[in-house]
Amino acid sequence: MISVSEALDRLFALAPVLDPELVPLREAGGRVLARTVRARRDQPPFAASAMDGYAVTEAAQGLRLRVIGEAAAGRRFAGRVGAGEAVRIFTGAPVPEGAKTVVIQEDVDRDGDTILLTDRLGPGPNIRPMGGDFTSGTELAAPRLLGPQEIALLAAMNVAEVPVTRRPRVALISTGDELVMPGEDPGPDQIIASNTFGLYVLLQQLGAEPRLLPIAHDTDAALRMVFSLVEDADLVVTIGGASVGDHDLVARVAGDLGMEQAFHTVAMRPGKPLMSGRIGEAMMLGLPGNPVSAMVCGHVFLAPVIRAMLGLGKAPAPRRQMALSRGIEANGPREHYMRARLTPQGIEVFDRQDSALLSVLGAADALVVRPPRDGARAAGEMVEFVPL
Repeated sequence: MISVSEALDRLFALAPVLDPELVPLREAGGRVLARTVRARRDQPPFAASAMDGYAVTEAAQGLRLRVIGEAAAGRRFAGRVGAGEAVRIFTGAPVPEGAKTVVIQEDVDRDGDTILLTDRLGPGPNIRPMGGDFTSGTELAAPRLLGPQEIALLAAMNVAEVPVTRRPRVALISTGDELVMPGEDPGPDQIIASNTFGLYVLLQQLGAEPRLLPIAHDTDAALRMVFSLVEDADLVVTIGGASVGDHDLVARVAGDLGMEQAFHTVAMRPGKPLMSGRIGEAMMLGLPGNPVSAMVCGHVFLAPVIRAMLGLGKAPAPRRQMALSRGIEANGPREHYMRARLTPQGIEVFDRQDSALLSVLGAADALVVRPPRDGARAAGEMVEFVPL
C-alpha cells in the first residue's frame, strides 16, 4: 500500500493539462481560462459623469450659469463648455470638452436655462477618468475559474471569444452482478447503482463532461465490451471490482487490455482498494465499490485530478481547520476520512463510519482527516477537514 500523498503524486503524473478551445463569451461561465487575455479598450473609454447633475468649468457657491445643452449616456454634448456655462449631464455620459467638474443636481437651483450653485455644494469632481477601471492591454491572467464577475469583466474588455481549457471527458463504469439502474426492479440479491450518479454530479460540478456507460457484469466478456465503449475519454473511472476477490476482475481485464498500472491499494479508509494507470490514451482510476468509499475517493482523488486536467494546478483537496465539538478515539494505521458536520459548537464526527452508509454521508458536510495512528482527540482540539 502507498500513502494518500504518494497516490496523488502518481495520479498527477498521469494527468495531462488538456488543450484550450475558443468558446463564445456567454458559454465561458464555469470554464477555466486557459490563456491570459487582454483588454481591447479603456474602461471607461472616455471621462464619464459619476452623477446626474451639471458639467461646469468651475464650481463655487453663488455662481449663476447658463445651461447650453445636455449630455446623456450614449449621446454626448458635441460642443465645448466655457466660463459661465453648464451642460445638463446624466450618469455615464461623456463629460463635455472644457468641463472640469460635475455639480450634482441636488446642489443646484434651476430656473429655466439658468442654474444657481447653492450652499449645499459638495466636494469632488464627480468624474470617472478615462481608463479609471482598466486600460487597453490590461490582463486577466490564466489559469482561473471564470465566474459571473470575470465574465462581466471580459465583456467590458470587449472579449467576445474566450480561450478555455477543454472539459475532461470522463467515462464512468459501474461493475457488479448485484447492480441495477435506478428505476429498475432489483432482484432479491441486487441493489441500485448509486455511486455512478453521485460521481456524475461531482464531475459536472468540477467542470468535466461525464458519460455513463452500461453496468459491467462480473465476467471478462462484459468488462471487455464496456471498455470498448470508452472511445475518446480522457479519463476512465471504474466503480467496484478493484479489490482482490474472486469476482473483482477490473485490474486483470484492464491489464489484459494493456493498462500500465501506477498503483493498487492506498493506506486510507474508506477507500483502500484504489487503482490507477493508463489504458490506451486515457488515464484510468479504479474506485472501490462501497458507496461511501467511492464518493470519498471522488473528493480526495478524482476532484484534484480533474482540477489538474483543467490547468488549475496539482494540489490535494483544500483543507481547513476547526475545533472538535466532542472527543474522538485514536485512529488506526491508515489515514481516515471521517464523515462529519459543521456546527456552531465545532465539527462533530458521526458515530457511525461504515463505508456503506450513504445516509450518513448525505448528512455530512465535511470529512475530518485523521493521520495514521493519530491519538485520541478531546473536545476543543483542532482537526483538519475537507469541506464537502
